[in-house]
Amino acid sequence: MTTAVLESRAGRRCHNVLNSLHAAHYFSPDLGEELSALGITHPKARNFAVRGAALGPVGPGTVAAVFYNYKYELVARHVPGVWESASPAQILDARARAVDATLRRLLGEEILTSPEMAEAAGLALRATEACTRPARPLYSAHADLPVPEQPHMALFHAATLLREHRGDGHVALLMAAGLDGLEAVVTHTATGKGMTPKWVFATRGWSQEEWDAACERLRGRGLLDGDGELTEQGVALRAQIEADTDRLDRAPYEHLGAQGVERLTELGKAFAGAAVGAGAFPADLIGKD
Repeated sequence: MTTAVLESRAGRRCHNVLNSLHAAHYFSPDLGEELSALGITHPKARNFAVRGAALGPVGPGTVAAVFYNYKYELVARHVPGVWESASPAQILDARARAVDATLRRLLGEEILTSPEMAEAAGLALRATEACTRPARPLYSAHADLPVPEQPHMALFHAATLLREHRGDGHVALLMAAGLDGLEAVVTHTATGKGMTPKWVFATRGWSQEEWDAACERLRGRGLLDGDGELTEQGVALRAQIEADTDRLDRAPYEHLGAQGVERLTELGKAFAGAAVGAGAFPADLIGKD
């Protein structure tokens, strides 16, 4: 398969639909119930627990480093405390139960047991065969986990690997561009494709004052204008970061091939659309305001 066969943004489109399916469990009541049963009751601790568990019982510095856009002080309020409530292995088991329950509720048994689900799982797993470990800590940690047998869980596993593989490369590029964690979030929100400030404050630990200070720094660099919109330079920077992220993340989709990527995107879009239609995400999650 030559690089010319695969359209430049095809991998990004495929990632986006699979990431939507993956991310649904973070907003699921099923996850809260499973973790509460383990003694992890604070809503802000859930993400650190389930996404960080594959790393083992690490400290807040490691979690803050690999998550990148969370305020360290927020992470430190919950890590390593989550490992005192439950072991990483227990949390991973709880995550699997929550994902299973969430997908059953959002998609229904007919979709979960369909040939299309099995096909999507096979395609996504094939793509992961070309993911690479060096400099990708979150991907590498999740790649050490076993592949589930049930197709819908195997698809979630593969979607997680592809998400973290792309995300690890994206973080490196944000740092290279001189955007700290909050500045990265502010510029993403300014594109209209990121989380609203309300959800950034609720989940990432930043305050309005810190947000305003980040905006001021970005204005000083010529990346934001006085209204908080991206300048021409800011738009160009975000576009370059995304293009470079595509480049670093190209191997899995080249390995799958153009037809495989197109089919996986088609299947993933149908599944993600069903999940969104079933109320998987808050209505005010994405946007500028």
